[in-house]
Parts: sequence; structure tokens; C-alpha cells
Amino acid sequence: MIWFLRIFFVVVLVSMFGVTSWASQQCALWAIPGSVGGHPWFIATLFDTYWAFLTFYCWVAYKERSWIGRIGWLLGILLLGNIAMAVYMLILLFRVPSNARMEDILLRKA
Repeated sequence: MIWFLRIFFVVVLVSMFGVTSWASQQCALWAIPGSVGGHPWFIATLFDTYWAFLTFYCWVAYKERSWIGRIGWLLGILLLGNIAMAVYMLILLFRVPSNARMEDILLRKA
């Protein structure tokens, strides 16, 4: 399972770098037309996305021991989204052996 998760989060990270690079070459983030930025489904999608980021962050805050780490990861997740989340998971997944149990990933060590 650890190898599958490593591969999965590498795919997430690479695809997010790819799609954000492609999108930034098409149009600057701040140049999104008002008709898009004010569209109800755009707003609903942003709410959905940021609530998901904060839900993931709750687990990160549980795992991290220092306030500096907690604040740093909060900022990273809120600013970079799935890129920061994939990096966080890859750091965790490469710290454990390939035969580690899911508990070794999900639970905070004493």
C-alpha cells in the first residue's frame, strides 16, 4: 500500500505542476474574467476546495508537533493546495519503510 500511495502522490504532484504551468501560460491568475470569478459554480467550487484543504489540514495539525510546522503547512496548503498536500504526503511516505502499516502514516507517534 505504501508504494501505491507514493506513486499516487507523485502523480498528483506532477499533474498539478503540469496543469498549473499550462494554465499560467494560457492566462494569468489575476486575469480571470469577472464573469468567471463571479459565477455561482466557481464560488461553490472554491468553497468546496478550501473546505477540503482545511479538512486535510486538521489531520496535518494533529500530526505536526510544532506550531511553526502547523502554521507553515497551513499557509502552504492554503496557498498551494494539492501541491503542498502531495509534498506533505510524500515526505511522510518516504519516511516509513515500504512494508509500513497504515497506522504508521495516519497516527501521530508518541
